[in-house]
Amino acid sequence: MKTTQKCITIWAFIVLFGTVAGLCTAGQRPDETVSKVGPEKIEIAADMLRDKIRGGLLGELLGNLNGLAHENKYYDKPGNVKKYVPALPGGARTDDDTDIEWIYIAAMQRQKTVMLSPEKITDLWKRYINGHIWCSNMYVRQLMDMGIEPPLTGKRGVNPWAGFNISGQFICESFGLVSPAMPQTAGRIGLHYTHVGIDGEPAQATQLFTAMIATAFVTDDIDRIIDAGLASVDKKSVLVPIITDVCRWHRENPDNPRETRRLIKGKYTLYESRMRNQNGYELCTAATIAALLYGNGDFAETIRHAFNFGWDADNNAATAGTIVGVIKGYNRLTGQGWDIRDVYHNTTRPGMPRNETITGFAERLTKVAMLVIAENGGQRINRNGKTFYRIARQQAINVEPLTNPQDDLAALRSQLRTRIEAGLGEGASSREKASSAYLAICLGLADSISAERQPGWAGAVVALSEREKFLRYLFYDSVGPAAEKLKKAMLDAGIKKPARSKMSLL
Repeated sequence: MKTTQKCITIWAFIVLFGTVAGLCTAGQRPDETVSKVGPEKIEIAADMLRDKIRGGLLGELLGNLNGLAHENKYYDKPGNVKKYVPALPGGARTDDDTDIEWIYIAAMQRQKTVMLSPEKITDLWKRYINGHIWCSNMYVRQLMDMGIEPPLTGKRGVNPWAGFNISGQFICESFGLVSPAMPQTAGRIGLHYTHVGIDGEPAQATQLFTAMIATAFVTDDIDRIIDAGLASVDKKSVLVPIITDVCRWHRENPDNPRETRRLIKGKYTLYESRMRNQNGYELCTAATIAALLYGNGDFAETIRHAFNFGWDADNNAATAGTIVGVIKGYNRLTGQGWDIRDVYHNTTRPGMPRNETITGFAERLTKVAMLVIAENGGQRINRNGKTFYRIARQQAINVEPLTNPQDDLAALRSQLRTRIEAGLGEGASSREKASSAYLAICLGLADSISAERQPGWAGAVVALSEREKFLRYLFYDSVGPAAEKLKKAMLDAGIKKPARSKMSLL
């Protein structure tokens, strides 16, 4: 049954039944990709698991790298790509849509640890992630230079990009790939790493897309995959009405993606800058879901629609490509005759292997997936000369609900006040002083602490003022209401706006 016939008004069902699971799956066909072992476990042949992980990665790389020509090109109007033939004739290369995850996955594989510590994550960033990053990730990297570590780097009260940035989406796909049929685990792993740079609603996007990728291992039905994503999102999330609208608009305009794109833009474009909209979770989530619906399971068509829907098109194409790539598998994708070379060139991350292959990167993912399967009650089984993975299949549910920003801010004030005050002492380093001043200003503690801790506060303000690169990025390149509020608080605290450099960091 086609997606256009099955996609229904999701919000009505949420109101009536209080759930987002199972809304588009009436008359579903049996899973074709796995064997069921009782009601709670499934088996996937090892060669099929490897093929699907490779397919997901290849789909992500094609969407990302073929999509760069369309990145942020279509804002007011959609693109007009009539035909798309996937190709990587020179092989793939590193880009921030995949190379941050590559660093994480390599470390997870090397240490045989799924959840790397905040200290290790910080060390990886300082070693390998010193350029070719933007927006929230650029902000994160500079916070780390002030001694602020994850997950604090991604808190809304500390990072003004964190409440809307697309990092919750484009740094999540690998964690769905290593969690086959385990959407809850995919969400938890994904959040562990995306919280480095995001919080709030973008964290719901992490859960949405990791759940969809994890579910694509066990069904080729796009509606069922979207259902799983919705079940993984807090019911209060803005993503629920966004996806509801996109499904409805697609049903009403099954042959007119341009109309659906017009409706998305009209309802979900915000009043702030183009950067805020193009880099925000709202439009990018809508575009990704729409591309999947209009692509109707066809890989090239899904990617083509992601290009045409626009905004941060390469990221959206990469996420959609991962989902359909898992469904199709590597052998089916490469069997289309597309010109794809099995290379993953390192052009952005000094210190990492100079040249990887796509299948080599996928093999790292597969080995991490084996760890994840075992840690979640699964096992490797040899039977009749073949290897299978028995997986404890999970129901898709929301594993991290939305929280109240004001409650979060109050909690941070309580947790960090002692640290802030310690950074104003005589023995504190310049970095500690700058960090203390910054955190106090972010959390609305500057007035009380400056009154109580002079002259330590004055020295901290000087230390923060000397961080000109960071301040230029805040004052001239950071966008959105949270950034504007922080800029004012900085000025009120005595931090002078630095001179603008000839070239901004973005």
